[in-house]
Amino acid sequence: MFKQNLNVYWKTVVETIQDGIMIVDRKGTIVSANSALEKITGYGEGELVGSQCTILNCDLCEVTVDRGGDQWCRLFRTGSVKMRKCVLQRRDGSFVHVLKNAALLRDKEGEVIGAVETITDITEIVEKEYEIEAYKRELQSRDGFHGILGNSSQMRRVFDLIENIAQSDAPVLILGESGSGKELVAKALHDIGPRKDKPYVKVNCAALNESLLESELFGHVKGAFTGAYRSRQGRFEAAQGGDIFLDEIGDLPLSTQVKLLRVLEEKIIERVGDNRPIPVDVRIITATNKDLQSLVKAGNFREDLFFRINVIPIHLPPLRERREDISLLAEAFFRRMKLKTGKEIKGITKEAMALLMTYSWPGNVRELRSAFEYAFVACQEPLIQPYHFPPHIYNREIPVKRGKNVIIIDKEELKKQELIKALEEAGGNQSKAARILGVSRVTVWNRMKRFGINLRKNVTH
Repeated sequence: MFKQNLNVYWKTVVETIQDGIMIVDRKGTIVSANSALEKITGYGEGELVGSQCTILNCDLCEVTVDRGGDQWCRLFRTGSVKMRKCVLQRRDGSFVHVLKNAALLRDKEGEVIGAVETITDITEIVEKEYEIEAYKRELQSRDGFHGILGNSSQMRRVFDLIENIAQSDAPVLILGESGSGKELVAKALHDIGPRKDKPYVKVNCAALNESLLESELFGHVKGAFTGAYRSRQGRFEAAQGGDIFLDEIGDLPLSTQVKLLRVLEEKIIERVGDNRPIPVDVRIITATNKDLQSLVKAGNFREDLFFRINVIPIHLPPLRERREDISLLAEAFFRRMKLKTGKEIKGITKEAMALLMTYSWPGNVRELRSAFEYAFVACQEPLIQPYHFPPHIYNREIPVKRGKNVIIIDKEELKKQELIKALEEAGGNQSKAARILGVSRVTVWNRMKRFGINLRKNVTH
């Protein structure tokens, strides 16, 4: 009984499917189309049925009319199309990326009577692929250098210095504030140096206590200390032939400094609990955000070690000293977060960019990146506004340039203007204005009362 009623149910089944489906006869005339195909192509059922399927202008379509003028499409010769990407032209002239599957339909005698095609809209997937490719190109653009973004004269000098010293085996000391990109510089030195095909090993000297740090750097033998159940290779041995990056070198204990000095001078290490020397061939790259010369004077850092690691210093400028790079970095972090989150945020307002340009950025590039991570969580609008950034960045007096003058707008005045703008966009609807601002309706009402905003007087409908 169920089989007899399949034809009755078939239309309901086809209309439930989210992929576009169409059936064509041997001459390519569309004889059936579901509503999903109408949505994908923009054509109504009445426009599709009875038309040639070439109406969709598919770039995969290969018209190969045979001598009899019957088998007009290559599909009828190959028998099927499986998981093929193609582009269709919609009714309004726009294009849509789709995934196509097709197969021939035969009657009881095995004669071909037509074909069925399924169309899956993959526009979002393709756009995401384009974004990923654009992001890859961005990392290789003229404004970047092996993952380090910057176009200021200060960063250009840093890039030139990295390029020049990468081929050297001399120790490099990278100096810069926290979050300025020291680790990226160390990785760039490795990536373009002669040891690029050998190991690159990182160690944070501030992350481990003295006993663990020595074992981490130089390894240990079985029974060297409680818990040493087996011998273990250290980071210097792991980096054999390559580069080792010692971050936060200023936090290295004095006892470990002595052993590091021996590595630099004699190119050998000894595992903890052992006195057998092990030759090592590594280039040492160090970094710190501390004033090592002050530490030397205070007796907290060995002077001889300082001179050994400070053969080639690289000074990274803080972000506040290269403000022309802020907009470049902001756009890069915006694109990165948009790709990561998938949010449909179109861009950054001029007011928001002005906010970023006037902030001192004590946390440097890392803080700027974190600010965009916060903004993408807070923003529920098409554009990122100043109030989407963290409170410590937004809640301050902001200089705004107007011609040759600089006017100070305090945070309360800025909030008032943003509220008026939101109410105007919402046509005076307080609930809608609350959604635009990402706050509650009660908050909107309280701010209107506090700022003395009159819908008739202050807001133009």
